[in-house]
Amino acid sequence: MDAVSFTPIGIIRTPHKQPEDTPVQPAYAEGIGGRVELLAEYAQGLRDLSGFSHIYLIYRFHKAGPASLEVVPFMQDHLRGVFATRSPRRPNPIGVSLVKLISVEGNILHVEDVDILDGTPLLDIKPYIFRFDSREDAHSGWQDDVNEESARKQGVRGYRGEPEESET
Repeated sequence: MDAVSFTPIGIIRTPHKQPEDTPVQPAYAEGIGGRVELLAEYAQGLRDLSGFSHIYLIYRFHKAGPASLEVVPFMQDHLRGVFATRSPRRPNPIGVSLVKLISVEGNILHVEDVDILDGTPLLDIKPYIFRFDSREDAHSGWQDDVNEESARKQGVRGYRGEPEESET
């Protein structure tokens, strides 16, 4: 099989400076702003994007550790196959995040609900289209068994976590 290579089209800027402090999914990064700085030669491709409320950012996990075919997901303590998780430690470290598009200014996209590490190389942008992307009959595998309250608490990790109570 032929090798595949990608050239970044921009960079993602966020307040998340350390992987361990980055929310684990956009759902746990609600309201956190960031921006996508598209290289100038790709700015024309942003035409008509401002009419969409949400976009998918496709990027390279540039700080991921070595690939592993089995991982322990952040919100569980069970070993899972990497393709049944969203772990960055993949054979091809590609990430996808659905973020809220706030505005388009030239080659800059202002976004919210960002769970991406600052300085992440952007590979592509795709619009979220409810008609195509929403599935009423969807199942989330083992994630359906994860307690939502616990997931929400753990999902923000160190970014906006509440200080731990000390014992008196």
